[in-house]
Amino acid sequence: MSAAQRLPAYRQVANEIIERIKSGELQPGDPIPSARKIVEEKGISSATAARVLGTLRDEGWADTSPGRRTVVRAQTVMTQGANRIGMIRRGDSGLLDGETVEFVEARAESASQEVADALGIEAGGDVVMRRRRYVDPAGVSVVSSTWITAALGAVLPEFTQPEKLPKMTMGLIEDRTQRRAARQRDTYSVAPVPEDVASHLGVTPGERVLKVTNRYVDQEGEPTEYAIDWHAPGRSWVAEGPVG
Repeated sequence: MSAAQRLPAYRQVANEIIERIKSGELQPGDPIPSARKIVEEKGISSATAARVLGTLRDEGWADTSPGRRTVVRAQTVMTQGANRIGMIRRGDSGLLDGETVEFVEARAESASQEVADALGIEAGGDVVMRRRRYVDPAGVSVVSSTWITAALGAVLPEFTQPEKLPKMTMGLIEDRTQRRAARQRDTYSVAPVPEDVASHLGVTPGERVLKVTNRYVDQEGEPTEYAIDWHAPGRSWVAEGPVG
């Protein structure tokens, strides 16, 4: 018996429907098989079929429409830099299914106190910033800005180019300098969106949204990059794992 076959019946059926959503066979707004149809097709009880639909709604794959039908939900789960790094290291693109990344801008600038503290330099020191935004079927999900020191930027000319970095900033730093990101510190807060980010996120300047900062250090404990992700409102942050 395979691992999938050892799962409870409701979980097996829910997983089958989730795979149809991931593959694009079922699109946002499409109806999900009703409990009655699931009973007929899978030969399970009505209570188990109802649990299938409840699981899909609970895990963010489905909604109940005004007509009381269960339909595919447009995916609005937030993904931040640390998650993308894990995806890259597993050999993935760093993007979710149906997600694209758009280059916004890159420029040399003087470090703010926040950026300077994170990179271990003096405020006003020379840094380089790269900004892009991530778009999924529900719209813009996040505007992400990454800073590195000017010294590091001098050996990473691709950082300021509009083309997508094949392994993100972290991978470029590792390939070019052998400085491997060894530790990260993520900070979550609700903060007002700055004016130069708001238009790209599609919100009013000053609107309060989730701000996630990511600071990475190499194997010697030296900072490599600092990033700020501004997440669009109306998104869900889901974290699931063992208790304890």
